[in-house]
Amino acid sequence: MGARTKARKRALDVLFEAEQRDLPVAELLSRRVVEPGAETSLPQYSVDIVEGVLAHAERIDELLATHAHGWTVARMPAVDRALLRIGTWEILWNDDVPDAVAVDEAVSLARELSTDDSPAFVNGLLGRLVALKPTLLA
Repeated sequence: MGARTKARKRALDVLFEAEQRDLPVAELLSRRVVEPGAETSLPQYSVDIVEGVLAHAERIDELLATHAHGWTVARMPAVDRALLRIGTWEILWNDDVPDAVAVDEAVSLARELSTDDSPAFVNGLLGRLVALKPTLLA
C-alpha cells in the first residue's frame, strides 16, 4: 500500500471517528496529530486531506447532495460519505492528484471498508463530479 493510500485511509479514520463520536473534526484532527494513539503519527497528507475537506465542507456536501440521485448526504453510509468527501476534495481542490487516481482510491477503500454496493455508488458519483468539474469550479 502506497504512502498516499495509507494517508487517505488515516484521513478517512479521522473523519469517520469524528462523525461517529459527534466530535468537531478539527478538534479530533489536532488531537490525532499530537496523540496518534496506537498508530504511527498522522501523515502530513492525511492532515492536508482533513483540513481541505473541512475548508470546503459546505460546498462538498452541496455537490454530493445535488448529484447523488435519490440519496441525501445523511442517508449515505458513513464510510461512503467520508470517502466521497475526500474524493471530491481531491478532484476539485487538489491539483497534485489526477482525477482518475482520486476516484480509484476512493473506490478501492469503499471495496475494502464499506458495503457491497458502495464501490459502484462511489465510482458513479465521483465520476459524475469529474465529468462536471469544469462547470463546478467556474
